[in-house]
Amino acid sequence: MTRPLSSALSLPALSPGAEALTRLLTERIVILDGAMGTMIQGYGLEEADFRGKHFADHPSSLRGNNELLSLTRPDVIRAIHDQFFAAGADIVETNTFGANAISQGDYDTVAHARALNLASAKLARESADAAMALDPSRPRFVAGAIGPTSKTLSLSEKVDDPSYRSITFEQLKAAYREQVEALIEGGVDTLLVETIFDTLNAKAALVAIDETLTDLGRRLPVQISVAITDNSGRTLSGQTVEAFWYSIAHANPLTVGVNCSLGATDMRPHVAALSKIAGTF
Repeated sequence: MTRPLSSALSLPALSPGAEALTRLLTERIVILDGAMGTMIQGYGLEEADFRGKHFADHPSSLRGNNELLSLTRPDVIRAIHDQFFAAGADIVETNTFGANAISQGDYDTVAHARALNLASAKLARESADAAMALDPSRPRFVAGAIGPTSKTLSLSEKVDDPSYRSITFEQLKAAYREQVEALIEGGVDTLLVETIFDTLNAKAALVAIDETLTDLGRRLPVQISVAITDNSGRTLSGQTVEAFWYSIAHANPLTVGVNCSLGATDMRPHVAALSKIAGTF
């Protein structure tokens, strides 16, 4: 589908990049980049790479916090974006899957969440602009990646207390808003709410996006991907892809799809199921 996030007539027009992307989707298949994590693994980075000068004295280990590399090894992240564009991608995702205050709490780097998103968006934007400079006939785009965080709103983390939640909807929404604001400032063309295992988490992200865009007087397309966790064909919070669609259809996503967690073969029937109903509400 190529509909904007909000149907409110008072909102301004889409940005030039967003308009170009929605138009391109009516003309041909648009290629999204591949996995950032496995590309980073290929560089064999050590603790020192994650620390850099910014986090030289950080009290705990930072290895594995890939989002920090946008500050400490921007050359690596930029090179990965460049490689994806060179391979034929039309859209690259920012290195921000876990660049939210909730996930960064695992590394005691909450205070840097905004800086991570801003730096990552700028790196991806620079790469896209450079690719277009080499071939002006082919537009390139940046999707601001918004991961699911390390918390869940729908499920209890205590087996003996089903009512327990370690985070509230408002707390999660606030973390997403901080991320969204920085991604927009950094120059993304779309916002990608991805790898959704808990639809209530996704709703917090979608509310944060809607409120942010309304306050900024902006419009950006939203892309959404759901994670089917096993052969049951359901998300971790128990929804089928059909139920998932009807839960998020109100956001009028530009695209909706299935995360790669199952692998291409097992993903196919779920993508097919989505294709039959996406756009209906």
